[in-house]
Amino acid sequence: MAKSSGENGPRAPAAGGSLSGTRESLAQGPDATTTDELSSLGSDSEVNGFAERRIDKFGFIVGSQGAEGALEEVPLEVLRQRESKWLDMLNNWDKWMAKKHKKIRLRCQKGIPPSLRGRAWQYLSGGKVKLQQNPGKFEELDLSPGDPKWLDVIERDLHRQFPFHEMFVSRGGHGQQDLFRVLKAYTLYRPEEGYCQAQAPIAAVLLMHMPAEQAFWCLVQICEKYLPGYYSEKLEAIQLDGEILFSLLQKVSPVAHKHLSRQKIDPLLYMTEWFMCAFARTLPWSSVLRVWDMFFCEGVKIIFRVGLVLLKHALGSPEKLKACQGQYETIEQLRSLSPKIMQEAFLVQEVVELPVTERQIEREHLIQLRRWQETRGELQCRSPPRLHGAKAILEAEPGPRPTLQPSPSIRLPPDVPFPSSKAKPPKQVQNEQRKRSKASGQPDKALAPSQDTVVTAAGDACPPQEVPPKDPISQHLTPQDSAPQNLVCRRSQESLTSQESEDTYL
Repeated sequence: MAKSSGENGPRAPAAGGSLSGTRESLAQGPDATTTDELSSLGSDSEVNGFAERRIDKFGFIVGSQGAEGALEEVPLEVLRQRESKWLDMLNNWDKWMAKKHKKIRLRCQKGIPPSLRGRAWQYLSGGKVKLQQNPGKFEELDLSPGDPKWLDVIERDLHRQFPFHEMFVSRGGHGQQDLFRVLKAYTLYRPEEGYCQAQAPIAAVLLMHMPAEQAFWCLVQICEKYLPGYYSEKLEAIQLDGEILFSLLQKVSPVAHKHLSRQKIDPLLYMTEWFMCAFARTLPWSSVLRVWDMFFCEGVKIIFRVGLVLLKHALGSPEKLKACQGQYETIEQLRSLSPKIMQEAFLVQEVVELPVTERQIEREHLIQLRRWQETRGELQCRSPPRLHGAKAILEAEPGPRPTLQPSPSIRLPPDVPFPSSKAKPPKQVQNEQRKRSKASGQPDKALAPSQDTVVTAAGDACPPQEVPPKDPISQHLTPQDSAPQNLVCRRSQESLTSQESEDTYL
């Protein structure tokens, strides 16, 4: 199996052949020469003769179903300012998540700059941490043959994913090859779940913004943290969320709730594709990206809010219900939503203002779970608990956080003086500390540093593991003996300014 040199590059396509568990079979040509010529083209759209067609800023062929007309453009100066702010956040991610999470949420609601969207999604979802914690795992899965039961199904679904996007327009092109890699890798990573068709558009959207390996770990986070159980065999989680959505609708739009109840329309008939594909197949593309920005930050409540907004504005008034006299007409109304209610600015504003919280969703989840157990018994699929957004994921699975717990860049044994020509001798330091303690009225014994933690000049605490454990010898140390240790810790911390400014996830 020949591999290309790029991280996201495809392997050299083979000329024909049956599916063998790798992506070579997806690129079929009449001969090797023709295949090499096709692979040298700059875009997958050129392979299928679309080189003369115009591509919009999202990568869709202009005039196709996925392309959009006139869009509200962000002024260039504003966009550059947002990029600068996001770069600062991404380069100091742990600090922002710990102290300024509300600011991150507000900036996600305004929209992540396109140039940084893929990177921001990785950080928000925790996919970057998962990649760090599992080096080489994706490559191992990528080189494995895979289960033929799933490979056939995946291959049949590839051409259905955004066929008018330049990444996926050609059979065997770079986009389809990477999509095959990501989906196959997930069936090997979670063989008990296998493959669900709704995972393909999710993975395709991720691949439009990041390489295959990063897209795989983001897909893992979506399936395990954001939407656990959605892609299991019985689809029990999506059925429960359908009941939760319907119950919340009664508070958001009683008119729509009453109409759907009267028509006896099961929520699965209209919300399954919405939720399982995170509206990637439903909304205009600019709206999809804005919804995903908020979804990665705030979790599944964004998906619920979007669904409730669409139902409210599609069925929430007597005038709109005049054209929905039966089940068929109502379903058609929900399948052909008005462009106005899906427009980016209108939809995002409605979603942000809708008062539906994680607590309400979890409370309703317990109610619906109890009803399920009373009528159908226990759930067959035991899914992990759902985590509501980036902060919950970070708290549940904290990654390496050197900026929050900085380690001194210089470490010396306690008996070695600090190597500096300007460093004061221990005796002089001891005398100065005694003078300061007398001026403040503190006893001499307070001069000894705490055995549990040492506060530095920057206000951070030295990690407990850096402080030697208590023993009979250290317990009898005098303040004069312990002063050099205190000095070393303080001076070491002062040299951390460059380390704290680094991107802690890279």
